[in-house]
Amino acid sequence: MRFLGNAQSTTLTVPIAGSEKTLMSRVEDNLLPLINLVFLLLMFFIAVGQMSSTSLPDLPGSSAQQTPTKPRADLVVKSSGDWFVDGQSITEAQLLHLLPPPNNETPLRIGANRSMTMAAMEKLFQRLESGGYKDIVLLVQPGS
Repeated sequence: MRFLGNAQSTTLTVPIAGSEKTLMSRVEDNLLPLINLVFLLLMFFIAVGQMSSTSLPDLPGSSAQQTPTKPRADLVVKSSGDWFVDGQSITEAQLLHLLPPPNNETPLRIGANRSMTMAAMEKLFQRLESGGYKDIVLLVQPGS
């Protein structure tokens, strides 16, 4: 053990067995990656945390939404199996003629009663698929 010092300060240096570096120089070497990490995190939060001038959209359940609007369904299927387009009862022959034409941008929206059987829905989906409808959104009322 050696004491290195001058009149102003005294530093204790202990050489590590099998190494020429002292304990203090090894601690300093190990601090460099930590300092780099802290610097990178600081830069990340500065870059990502910039304040935006646009306001956030209204969140569901916030006070800005006073009356929720019901989504518009292109086709409504009642529990009895009847189909309705714009409030008018339709038959299977009228189905593809009264629905909006299929396109890739907006899917067909179907409002179905929760008591509908899967067999009835599968029959409807097959008929719609044969008519060219590829994307279908099924609108259901959440259960209580």
